[in-house]
Amino acid sequence: MTLSAYLPILLLIIISTIFAVASIFVSSKLAPSRWTFAKRLPYECGIVPEQSDERERFPVKFYLVAMLFIIFDIETVFLYPWAVVYQELAVFGLIEMVVFIVILLAAYVYVWRRGGLEWAE
Repeated sequence: MTLSAYLPILLLIIISTIFAVASIFVSSKLAPSRWTFAKRLPYECGIVPEQSDERERFPVKFYLVAMLFIIFDIETVFLYPWAVVYQELAVFGLIEMVVFIVILLAAYVYVWRRGGLEWAE
């Protein structure tokens, strides 16, 4: 393969880089920049910061809910490839996916009963 075959890829990279830089530049010039006191305050996880020197620790619930969301979200991504090749897998694929979903639901029920999905403390 010659280098001329890679010319469209190089052109695409150059055009996309120019577009990204131009978009950031134009938005920085056109966007309103009225900063208020509230906009300058740090804001994390729904906890309103207080005007003190103490650093409040975030409750573990925030991190637990975020990790559970990521885990269950990633596990459901496995359903898409299975759905694509469902015809080829036949009964074996169906049984395999039922076992996967039962394990997923067992973990979900465990977390639910342990109170991992309760937001209020």
